[in-house]
Amino acid sequence: MSEVGLGTDQFGPRVGEAAVREILAAAADAGINLLDTADVYGQGLSEEYIGAALRGQRHAFVIATKGGQRMGPGTNETGSSRVHLMKALEDSLRRLNTDYVDLYQIHLYDSHTPMQELMRTLDEMVSSGKVRYVGASNFAAWQLCRCNDIAEMHGWEPFITIQPHYHLLEREVEAEILPYCRAFGVGVLPYFPLAAGLLTGRYTLEGDPPADTRAAANEGARRYIDRYRTPENWRIIEQLAAFAKSRDYTLTELAIAWLLAEPLVSSVIAGVSRVAHVLANARAARWRLSAEELTEVGGILEGRAA
Repeated sequence: MSEVGLGTDQFGPRVGEAAVREILAAAADAGINLLDTADVYGQGLSEEYIGAALRGQRHAFVIATKGGQRMGPGTNETGSSRVHLMKALEDSLRRLNTDYVDLYQIHLYDSHTPMQELMRTLDEMVSSGKVRYVGASNFAAWQLCRCNDIAEMHGWEPFITIQPHYHLLEREVEAEILPYCRAFGVGVLPYFPLAAGLLTGRYTLEGDPPADTRAAANEGARRYIDRYRTPENWRIIEQLAAFAKSRDYTLTELAIAWLLAEPLVSSVIAGVSRVAHVLANARAARWRLSAEELTEVGGILEGRAA
């Protein structure tokens, strides 16, 4: 699995079918083979576009999709119940034009579904051959731990990955998620590694987002950017950008390379909407931060930099 994955949440809403084909071709050329999608992305369009683009080359990619979010108005069209997940998987397979997915992830923790029901359902998916491995997304450490304990007690398939919100300015996972994953060998797939674009160097502290950015097109993305676009964070961003530039790298490359320096990180899920993003993200994996560089970045993040 490639160290940088392709986030596809913009496939459908912002990226058309023809552009998806171009992006996937560029990803293959750049050595990126992990595609991370979900049934809820574009209400199925992301999976459909990926399935159409991968005809004849399914074997060249690792497909990770997610289920569990609301896909319709009905009671059984959301959540992690056996009824919903079984249908969600079949729908995803049909849209993706494949008979299996490499990694099936539960998008959100569902407190209304017993953990035993969830883990048994996922085990049956793997036993059927329609799913190779299972993972979680947006789970708390205790939720991940309890689900895997239940799987171990029954001899069922455990979660082998967790997909958390993790970037230079968002490090809450370091408190409990990472220690658990380190102790029990669970891989980490960070999403929003560029803070929805804030860590690309394209934004300013104040003012409207650039017209061609996600934040300009989506109010939710704009609120997300504003959440992290504080004066304190901006000082950190400027120092990180200067650190990267002094080594002939970009802020984007630093953001991805910093995550990859954590041994638990299996792949960094970076969202893209154009071929240029694919190429920039692929270049970031070439930077191997030294121990000294990691210490210096840590000082910047903790406010100890000069």
